[in-house]
Amino acid sequence: MTGLVIRALGEHDAHLFHALPDPGLVGRARFGHTYATLAQGGEYRPEWTWVALRGERVVARAAWWGGPDDTAPKALDWFDFADGEADAGARLLRAAPLHAEYNLLAPPGWRADPELRAAVRSRADAAVAGGLTPLVERYRYEWTPADGLPPRPGRLVFRPEPDDTTVAAVLRRVLVGTLDAHDRRVMATGGPDAAVEENMELLHWLPSPREWWRLAHTPAGELVGIHVPARNPSAPCVAYVGVVPEQRGHGYAFDLLAECTHDLFGYGAERIVAATDRGNTPMAAHFARAGYPVAQERLDFV
Repeated sequence: MTGLVIRALGEHDAHLFHALPDPGLVGRARFGHTYATLAQGGEYRPEWTWVALRGERVVARAAWWGGPDDTAPKALDWFDFADGEADAGARLLRAAPLHAEYNLLAPPGWRADPELRAAVRSRADAAVAGGLTPLVERYRYEWTPADGLPPRPGRLVFRPEPDDTTVAAVLRRVLVGTLDAHDRRVMATGGPDAAVEENMELLHWLPSPREWWRLAHTPAGELVGIHVPARNPSAPCVAYVGVVPEQRGHGYAFDLLAECTHDLFGYGAERIVAATDRGNTPMAAHFARAGYPVAQERLDFV
């Protein structure tokens, strides 16, 4: 078998990314996403796009993504390889000097389809062989006005909170007993302060107004939690919903989600994306009640 050459692309040969046939079963191609460099009007940088070649044939590819001002990638968006070339894919991941979370996208109910199940499994196995670690499976939701605005229970009072120190203190309380795998992973190594810092950095990174953030209280003034309607680089999103421990058990996360949806709709959103861990059954139930359909399932690797 011809030896493997692994390298980054340049603007002059970025077209090689498309030389690998993709059946579009899973991954970003399944959901209509396309690859184009910044110079081509897209989102990707050639130096963050790597391919594995046997002779002139592309047998594996990977493309990392970051925002316009990011100096390191935020996510591994694309990871694909030809039939029989899983090892080449794994070797590519090990050779590239880039690291970010990999989100493997699949259609809802993919486990019931043998072809989809095999496609997911092969990429997951290659990602692990390439040095990544499975973290969590997630549901990704996509709401449109056709799904209907969820009812507002009217039990809470929502107010902006301009002080980051106050917001950080609320996040620290919300993290107690969290079911979120990403937060639990950060806290396992860096403690609650590290998780608070990571969440605050992400919320500030989002290209939407800071004044949209809201704290929720009971009419008597007791803190209940926080919700953050926002925009990510591609769509309006439910960036954060969290309830402090002493207020759990009353279904308040639904109130927060409903308010967040109404806020985003009021800001002109015609599509709202959101996500939660597959194992976070209480939050998944709130999304279902609020009319958010599952648009994708996602396997996250770090």
